Amino acid sequence: QLALRWQAALDNDAKGQIARDYLKKRGVSPDAVKLFRLGYAPDAWDDTVNWARSKSFDLALVEQAGLIIRKEGADRHYDRFRGRLMFPICDEQGRIIAFSGRVLTSDEKTAKYVNSPETPIFTKGKIFFGLDKSKRALVDADSALICEGQLDLIACYMAGVQNVVAPQGTAFTADHARILKRYVNEVVLCFDSDTAGHAAAVRVLDSLLAASLAIRVAIVPAPHDPDSYIKEHGAEAFRQLVEKGAAFFDWYLDKLCATNDTNSDKGRAAVLREMGAAVLKAGDTVFADKYEQKTALMLGVSPISVRAEWKKIRINAPAAERADDIAEPVDATESRSSPLEFWLLKLAFHEEENFVWLAAHLDLDWVSHLTTRQLLARRLDFHTRHAWLGAAQFLSDIEGDSARMLLSEAMADARPAENAQQQIADVLLRLRNQFIDRRLMRLTQESARAGLAESELFCLLQLQQELRRIKQQPLQPHAGAA
Repeated sequence: QLALRWQAALDNDAKGQIARDYLKKRGVSPDAVKLFRLGYAPDAWDDTVNWARSKSFDLALVEQAGLIIRKEGADRHYDRFRGRLMFPICDEQGRIIAFSGRVLTSDEKTAKYVNSPETPIFTKGKIFFGLDKSKRALVDADSALICEGQLDLIACYMAGVQNVVAPQGTAFTADHARILKRYVNEVVLCFDSDTAGHAAAVRVLDSLLAASLAIRVAIVPAPHDPDSYIKEHGAEAFRQLVEKGAAFFDWYLDKLCATNDTNSDKGRAAVLREMGAAVLKAGDTVFADKYEQKTALMLGVSPISVRAEWKKIRINAPAAERADDIAEPVDATESRSSPLEFWLLKLAFHEEENFVWLAAHLDLDWVSHLTTRQLLARRLDFHTRHAWLGAAQFLSDIEGDSARMLLSEAMADARPAENAQQQIADVLLRLRNQFIDRRLMRLTQESARAGLAESELFCLLQLQQELRRIKQQPLQPHAGAA
């Protein structure tokens, strides 16, 4: 009812002329106003309060809905939204659950936007503005364009780019990513070209990767935002800008190289550090190989140097990010470790005299079984921090039935291994070579993919040559080993 009241105020109220003038200036059409149910909240302290009283509504419930605010220390209420252009916020079924109000004056002391507070039916981190209208277009395109504001979204939608959403009043969250994954497999981040826009693109990375969403970036050139770009260059030009959006990590590498002096050691180190931290979040070995090559080419260094630096990043990551939480397997293929991995686990917890050598030569990427890898990572962390108190104490601290059972089985046979260091070396060598074989297979599959650019194919072939060369070499201590 209140939304209809505000819509009527925008359409007919003389005091709503300021909002009508603003919409005309921004080029928002009457069709868009009607479709998105825009309205105007009169510039008065008690308009909504008086309306609620006239309807005999309980003011406590109106307050709980976030429409009015109780004055501190008094039994009086005043309107939350005053003199603002009103955007109804809808759930996925199109039901209004909240509002966002944009200021219409140039008063710098006034917040540009005022949003409804969270209520039992409205959680900002789980709501997109426009999703109720764009969800069919999202499915059809299998791609979601993410922009920053309501007016940008309306401009995109009315220009025919309808697979568009905007996070509501808060940063992009893991819940936002999970919701999008129900509709699409790819997102395109559409932000301004300023530093804040770049930072916004980087902030969403973790959530999108966790939801297994492919990511591209379409940066709107200065001085534009999507709304002004469409008005000046037209809808087709904007669609082309979106379609040509770069893969996130290509864009990020270019950005890092543009904002650091890559002719200096300090600048190259900064690019390696930031790029490595981002790429390693993807958790994909072939993907990391690809960007090792690209980063090396951009910086004029060898891929081996890039790999060594990124290995240090992984080793020096906080323990909580690597191994403190030992996950329960969620896939039947994760139910058992291979015999080689199980034997390595046994050696790691029985052969304390040889563990320094094992720690210096083991690359956790070689271990494909998740729980085994997490147990070994935690064992390595205790070694690095000189906090090892023995296998029995370690076992007592393990949470998770599958991890505890696996480690108990590995520790059950307490007999010392004959030629323990040689056994460790043999197991590690075989695990390394199996890992290389898996990577070679994936690279071969990637090389056969249609549409690869010549430069990408060249990088993949170089990687295969490098892996075959490494496979012929003896084990070497990894980067960062003591």
